[in-house]
Order: sequence, then structure tokens, then C-alpha cells
Amino acid sequence: MPTHAEKRHLPYRPDELFGLVAGVDQYPQFLPWCKAARITKREGAVFYADLVIAFKVYRERFTSKVTLHPEERRIDVEYIDGPFRYLNNHWAFHQAEDGGCIVDFYVDFEFKSRVLQRLIGLLFNEAVRRMVAAFEARARQLYGGRETTSKTLEVSSDLATSSR
Repeated sequence: MPTHAEKRHLPYRPDELFGLVAGVDQYPQFLPWCKAARITKREGAVFYADLVIAFKVYRERFTSKVTLHPEERRIDVEYIDGPFRYLNNHWAFHQAEDGGCIVDFYVDFEFKSRVLQRLIGLLFNEAVRRMVAAFEARARQLYGGRETTSKTLEVSSDLATSSR
């Protein structure tokens, strides 16, 4: 169902952005529609998180397994439980030649509910745009403004129907 892949250049160090994305328990402070986040279990570089997402009359909780790969500066998110049929999410943070970071982001999901699936289909591109903007704004807030600006390098969004 909805899939989004994006490579973006940001004027922050890879370790800064890795830390920002890995800080799931901080998401309600800046991420649109994220009303609550709680780390329920930690096992070394792996943790389990419950997130509550709310939009208008819809409120859903889901559980994910988050695997941190600090040496590779990669984060893999695996869906455990909640309103999705499936959810795949990956982040990678690569050093850019100018000292900034190339963020490689991928998300693919499908809701169990056809109503939610239709709703997100109408709002998907706007939701992704707001989410990306929220992470950038949070990075500016935490790490300050930088001389270079962010730049989208590649974007691919697909709302096609899947047979999963």
C-alpha cells in the first residue's frame, strides 16, 4: 500500500540525526499526530516501543521492535502489534562530503482497516511531508541552524494497492 522512500541532505552530523530518530520516547514533543510514546523493553541495541497516533476521531496504538545499528548508523523498525497488516520502516544516515548527512528513509505499510487505509490514501503525501518537516525542525531546535540548508535528493511515493 502506501510506500515512501526519500534521500535527503541535511546540514547535521549523522550521529546527531541517528540520535534524534532513535529517541522514540521524545516523538510526542514534535511529531504530528504522535500523542504518546513509551519504551516497554530494552535488550542491548534493540528496544520495543508503543506509540499512540491520533488523527481527528481515530486513535490507534501500535508496538514496534526498533533495532539500532550505531556503527552502521542505521535504524530498522519491525512491526509487532496494532492496526497495521504490515509496516516496514528503515533509516540510514550517511556522512556527506560537506560534513552534513544524507538521510535515507523508507516506509511501507498497510492498515487492517479499509476505512483507515482510504483515509491515509487521501492524506499520505501531506502526512509524510509534515513528518519530514517535523524531524528537520526538531534537528534545528536541538542542534541549531547550520549554514547549508536541507535538500531533497530523491523521493518516491506510491499509493498503489498491494495484494499482501
